[in-house]
Amino acid sequence: MKPKLIDTSKQVVLSDYHWKLQTIEGETFDFHSVKGKVVVLNFWATWCPPCIAEMPSMEALYQRYEFNDEVVFMFVSNEDVEVLQKFLVSKSYTFPVYQPVSTYPEAFNVSSIPRTFVLDKNGAIVIDKLGVANWSSDEVIETIDNLTKAF
Repeated sequence: MKPKLIDTSKQVVLSDYHWKLQTIEGETFDFHSVKGKVVVLNFWATWCPPCIAEMPSMEALYQRYEFNDEVVFMFVSNEDVEVLQKFLVSKSYTFPVYQPVSTYPEAFNVSSIPRTFVLDKNGAIVIDKLGVANWSSDEVIETIDNLTKAF
């Protein structure tokens, strides 16, 4: 259940940042704006039991880095805004949720959820985890801390 780092020789570097999203508040978000930052990108849904199971650890991780400008959290779902807002309020989650406006970059290749990617500042996918995980573990925190220092 712990996400693992991908061996450096097998990491895919994101070259396509052309992806438009919008916040659940209706604001446009250009994925290109995360270039040069550490990104935690989670694809999920409110009806997905494994997604729901990992959300407390995701919220804890988000709260740890919420005010760190070097780390960007993106929780992406294609559900209706009302459904997403109701879910977030009922669970007291504060992480940012986005809806895709255009197709995500090919490197993500999401066919089932939850699916979480962690990108380093150079756009390398250093973690690609399909399924539920403990995202607030010491190992994940250490990884993100190290990624924020590197460049």
